[in-house]
This record gives sequence, C-alpha cells and structure tokens, in this order.
Amino acid sequence: MPFLAPSPLAAQQEEGAELRPRFDAAGLVTAVVTDHVSGDVLMVAHMNAEALSQTLKTGFAHYWSRSRSALWKKGETSGALQKVREIRIDCDQDAVWLKVEVEKPDDTCHTGRTSCFYRRVGPDGHGLVPALDTA
Repeated sequence: MPFLAPSPLAAQQEEGAELRPRFDAAGLVTAVVTDHVSGDVLMVAHMNAEALSQTLKTGFAHYWSRSRSALWKKGETSGALQKVREIRIDCDQDAVWLKVEVEKPDDTCHTGRTSCFYRRVGPDGHGLVPALDTA
C-alpha cells in the first residue's frame, strides 16, 4: 500500500484526515506498543512502509528489524502475536502508537517477560535494577 507523501503544509500534516507517515532518512517510523486493556508499555519498535502496510492489511503487528534488516511479524515464531486493536499516529505523523492484544502475554518480550521494559534506572543514575511492576 503506497502512502501519501508527507505534506509540506504543517496544517495539513498535523490536522488533516489523511494518513501521511513521515518516515525518517532510514525509511522508518517509531512504534510505541501498549496493551489495549491495561495501557502498559510493552515495547518500542520501528516500522517501514511495508511493515505499516502489512499491519493495516492483516490486523497483526509487523515491524522492521534494524538488527536483521528484515520485516518481522511479531510473535510469528513465539506465538505472542499482537492483534492490533487501535492505531494512533502522532501530530506530525512520524510515530505510531499501537494498542494491541497479545496472544501469549507472558511472552511479549523475547526474554520471556510481559514487557520489554523490565528494568529501571537505579537511584545512582547509572545502574539498572528490576522494575517492580513487571514479571
């Protein structure tokens, strides 16, 4: 699915009713992924035009893996598929927010956790400690 090019007019890009993703120089937009019920942040990933198109077409989240340089359907091998319940786009259309239902919620992260955000910065500002609200 080809997308409309970003509009040079800020008002059209920011207030218009057309999806005009603003992909960066690498052809990516940032995707913030949350649980559609709890609102918990599950992960942050990146999407290229193909990943966004496949997500819109199939209703399941697809991403672009920067480390593998490949399209990636989240959960295809682990079974933790992400069924998209809602997609929002930010004001200038360079980031998307996916609200998802995960088929295996205890396996959202490849480390076997419910969220990729399972550590927090410690009181010293340098060390990492377990987040108290994640498995």
